[in-house]
Amino acid sequence: MRRLVFSLAVVVHLLLLDQIVKVFAIQRLKGGSPVEILPFFNLAYVENRGCAWGMFQGQVWPLAFFAVVALVFLVWNRKSVFPAGAWGLVAEHLLYAGIIGNLIDRLYHRFVVDMFDFHWGVHHFPCFNVADACISVAAVMLLCFSLFSKEKAPDAKKDK
Repeated sequence: MRRLVFSLAVVVHLLLLDQIVKVFAIQRLKGGSPVEILPFFNLAYVENRGCAWGMFQGQVWPLAFFAVVALVFLVWNRKSVFPAGAWGLVAEHLLYAGIIGNLIDRLYHRFVVDMFDFHWGVHHFPCFNVADACISVAAVMLLCFSLFSKEKAPDAKKDK
């Protein structure tokens, strides 16, 4: 029970961070020019009506449905998806918070608010937000674990 409360608290805090930054972007950046923070990093207001790199533009309900299905799948299969231990728990929290954060935007605004704009000269990486960063970090963590861990996957242990 203590672990569940801790997990919920972490996910809620990540969600709050995501939503607070998005409210800031709406209130301070919307309708204005990008704000240069560093020579390669701006804060900018972007309404992403699709998903990664702007794919599936205007598909609010299919994208929201996919997010809910992905979330249910991950929760239902968490023991086989996420590695045991602290790093697996971190990846799990990040992934849940990222999916839910963008789902909230999609249902409330009908788009996702993005604001982090990294660029090299005129070449810009697609804008993203805290929820996107959570999902990306979790994906990299899971990929690294699957590639470099000496542990067997939970299902593989049962076969022996």
